[in-house]
Amino acid sequence: MSRSYNKGRAGNRRTGSAGRPAQGRPAKGKKVIVLKKREKPVSPREKPVIRRSTQKRAADTEMRLNRFIANAGVCSRRDADKYIVAGLVTVNGKVVSELGVKVKTTDDVRFDGRRLIPEKKVYLVLNKPKDYVTTTDDPHAEQMVIDLVKNACPERIYPVGRLDKSTTGVLLFTNDGEMSDKLTHPSRKVKKIYHVTLDKPLTKNDMLKIAEGIELEDGFIAADEINYVEGKKSEVGLEIHSGRNRIVRRIFEHLGYKVRKLDRVFFAGITKKNVSRGKWRFLSEKEVQFLKMK
Repeated sequence: MSRSYNKGRAGNRRTGSAGRPAQGRPAKGKKVIVLKKREKPVSPREKPVIRRSTQKRAADTEMRLNRFIANAGVCSRRDADKYIVAGLVTVNGKVVSELGVKVKTTDDVRFDGRRLIPEKKVYLVLNKPKDYVTTTDDPHAEQMVIDLVKNACPERIYPVGRLDKSTTGVLLFTNDGEMSDKLTHPSRKVKKIYHVTLDKPLTKNDMLKIAEGIELEDGFIAADEINYVEGKKSEVGLEIHSGRNRIVRRIFEHLGYKVRKLDRVFFAGITKKNVSRGKWRFLSEKEVQFLKMK
């Protein structure tokens, strides 16, 4: 049975079970972004021919060292900077500890002694189950999300951001460090939608407080949209762009509620539609291109 987030005092849109905002009038004061249609693609006959000399120049194109490391699927560019400063990266046999150094794809770049070769980029979405830890190397964790996708591909992939152990739903994986870095950076304000089940009905007054914003110990926070789910006042659809630690749970705890269930149904335009709990699927080319536009 599909779910919809019914219109409340603090929300002006309905949201489907897969987290897609339905058409409707935009919330007062909200900025509406109109995406223009893409231009007609160039036909095969019109595509430019890449000459041999051009291909050779492309192979010699320089890029920043942190980007090279990210493209090899090791980590994000931000984390790569940390490894470079720590002296864990060598280029053509020499330790490089300065940021901003550029390398070529033909250079011998090594991280912790292992030569890095840019991998084929892989993107998939997991419908995370409860009681799985979003980590790749916790020796104390009984169940890790990486175990659910370990046979998906030969490339080493990592979760994009985190979901706490009790939270379920949309979790992206990729070896594209640059994209991961972009989707998790606070300045990008990536949209997330959660289905929240509370221990008691949420009052209209508290819903309005969440919409207008409240002050937590680490700063101000306001929901982009908030609505009841199918009229059930103990179930709420919450749209938010903040990625602060346990932010959704802390919002409701601040107002005296306990979150019984927390399910992320939408992240950066990707939903868990037709993906069973604990299962995954590769993203389509269209979805990947959409994420690259973020």
